[in-house]
Amino acid sequence: MTEKKEEIDRATKEKLKPKQFVKNPINGTKFTLLISSAKGGVGKSTVAVNLAFALQNLGLKIGILDADVYGPSLPKLIGLNEKPKSEDGKALIPLEKYKAQCMSMGFLVEEQTPMIWRGPMVISALKTMTQKVLWKDLDIIVIDMPPGTGDTQLTFAQEVKVDGAIIVSTPQDLALLDVKRGIQMFDKTGVKTLGLIDNMSFFKGDDGKEYKIFGEGGVEKTAKEFSKNFLGKIPLNQDLRNSADKGEPLTHSDPEHEVSKIFKDIAEKVKQSFR
Repeated sequence: MTEKKEEIDRATKEKLKPKQFVKNPINGTKFTLLISSAKGGVGKSTVAVNLAFALQNLGLKIGILDADVYGPSLPKLIGLNEKPKSEDGKALIPLEKYKAQCMSMGFLVEEQTPMIWRGPMVISALKTMTQKVLWKDLDIIVIDMPPGTGDTQLTFAQEVKVDGAIIVSTPQDLALLDVKRGIQMFDKTGVKTLGLIDNMSFFKGDDGKEYKIFGEGGVEKTAKEFSKNFLGKIPLNQDLRNSADKGEPLTHSDPEHEVSKIFKDIAEKVKQSFR
């Protein structure tokens, strides 16, 4: 009876042990960078794409993976709406635009098709885009993550080898509450947070003054609170918005623009962190 009890105790302890995850690298790239936001609507996708091309301007060969399955925006942001091809029926060949290799769920479904998927289907799609896409000779792949800190984000952080993550937020108090959850999620899953970006930080009026309509200093304060790097402030800017609507990222179409220079500064910090 004692032996049986000991056997049950061992089995129970085995079940209660934390699960060990194998983090699979994305083949074809040297570094993997996540762009995350714990809350939707903070401009994460625009930041991800413009940061990717700012890294390209520094001489890096880039890939962009739009992992925001429910709201893919890469096709619009880079003006690309083709279907990826497969030579063997198993692996997809990424599309190319502006010398960047690109993949998005938006390339695989019609533009107006809603993604009414449960969690396991989303996770399966993400695994396909990370493990069954023929990325080739990239220096860095920039991954635009879905917003939030749910199962999809957690599974990605646990099962994909990631070299660093950047969290994008507005300075609004409501958004910052979720940022703190995002930082803790990455810390617990062993993903290094390279830093925080304050997006829509301010806009410049015709009078030349800066107006902080979402508040001021909250993102930088949160970075200090959690001992993370503060990477920079990106303003609300009409040229940035217009370039996104045209499918011509500002950092690609006008690298000397004042906003492109801000992205360049952030890109240099990212590049240094991967050395």
